[in-house]
Amino acid sequence: MTIHYLESAADPRVSDYTQLTDVHLRKLREPLEGMYIAESSRVLRRALAAGHQPRSFFLAEKWLDDLQDILGAYPQVPAFIGSAALLEEITGFHLHRGAMAAMQRPAPVPLPELLAGAGRLAVLEETVDHTNGRCSAMQVSEVGRARGRSRIAVLEDLTDHTNVGAVFRSAAAIGVDGVLVTPQCADPLYRRSIRVSMGTVFQVPWTRIESWPAGIEQLKAAGYFVAGMSLGEGAITLDELVAQDHRNLALVFGTEGDGLKPETDRLLDARVTIPMMNGVDSLNVAASSAVAFYATR
Repeated sequence: MTIHYLESAADPRVSDYTQLTDVHLRKLREPLEGMYIAESSRVLRRALAAGHQPRSFFLAEKWLDDLQDILGAYPQVPAFIGSAALLEEITGFHLHRGAMAAMQRPAPVPLPELLAGAGRLAVLEETVDHTNGRCSAMQVSEVGRARGRSRIAVLEDLTDHTNVGAVFRSAAAIGVDGVLVTPQCADPLYRRSIRVSMGTVFQVPWTRIESWPAGIEQLKAAGYFVAGMSLGEGAITLDELVAQDHRNLALVFGTEGDGLKPETDRLLDARVTIPMMNGVDSLNVAASSAVAFYATR
């Protein structure tokens, strides 16, 4: 392994980790530089298991033993070690989750390729919050494919990284085949999104749908019934959608404040609502996606 002990926060070799708390800067810089940050040993292990390649590792010395296997597996990748105070000076916050790694951002999956491989797909229309599993999720997805069914999710303009991460976690747990994010949606590979998803963002196929809402016609041409989660007039209930038992279903979730765009609404095959009780008007997008994924699984 290649270990470098840091002595200064100005060391240019750790520029990938500087100003991590500046959301505006990082969400512009990271895609441009073809990278993302994996935070915590668990997330790091899931990223590596998904085949993603590390640029460097960044950790306090006390975590060396915990990551010996990883560092040994990538002897050519530099590991930067520093005191807790120095690491905090570099990143802007106290690093208490073990370790970080700067990872190479994988190339986007072309939409036709994602749709061709989907058993079930979820589209997230421009979701920006990264905050709001494994064998069981994979097994559910395989059941869907065996039945010739597909479910995808579209996230339209979501701006909260917490929500984006939470949607991905639900999509992985319930076996959604893929997620599409619209051009203005928050980055699923932003640090907070990854952390909230518990690294499951690496397990669910996803891509950006470059033309939206015109891309709805691509989904229809691929055989998907496109349903938008909406409180608008003429909406059917989620139970009614389930009873229709569509073979290929794309669920579209709108931005946290205004919901689906009017131009999106006009192109949908159906508007779908989750009936509310006790004067509650709606659910958070992360909660509603989990309900919808489970109901339509």
